[in-house]
Amino acid sequence: MKPGWNYKKAGVDIDKAEESLERVKVWAQKTWRPEVLSGIGGFAGIVQMDRKWRNPCLVAGSDGVGTKLKVALELQKHDTVGIDLVAMCVNDVLCSGAEPLFFLDYFACGKLQKEVFEAVLSGIIKGCQEAQCALLGGETAEMPDMYPEGTYDLAGFAVGVVEEGEIVDGKDIQEGDVVLGIPSSGLHSNGFSLVRKV
Repeated sequence: MKPGWNYKKAGVDIDKAEESLERVKVWAQKTWRPEVLSGIGGFAGIVQMDRKWRNPCLVAGSDGVGTKLKVALELQKHDTVGIDLVAMCVNDVLCSGAEPLFFLDYFACGKLQKEVFEAVLSGIIKGCQEAQCALLGGETAEMPDMYPEGTYDLAGFAVGVVEEGEIVDGKDIQEGDVVLGIPSSGLHSNGFSLVRKV
């Protein structure tokens, strides 16, 4: 590396991210379940399996909020996409009958804007509280050569647990079963490429 070069000169402000993460760490700990041994701050979060599980199976799901981010950027309303991100991932885990245990996020941007970053994370924390899963950690990537300034991308990862004998996989569906329909609370995060055009 050339003398005098550092991350900040390359367009990556590690200190700004660390400042926000220190503040967010306190908020995130409010989402922790008794199984959490360590979370935000290390290279990996640690969760201990509760002894109530006899034959536990871990269920993992990963998702994003797609082009709903464009709506958030246009409206400058960023907390709701954090809630949506958790919901997208947790709903995928719930489909197997699993209880959500913990969540990890990935936030990538060109230049970190503290207010936007903290708004997104406050939404993620609210989503984790609603889903009763711990925000265990995540990744914040500031990449000025990859993303235009003022934009960001989000991804999330949820892990849940279900007893082996209680996995919901559709194999037992048969003629005569009752189908339940649950009304949607509105547009969630799928299909916004089409919604934005309508």
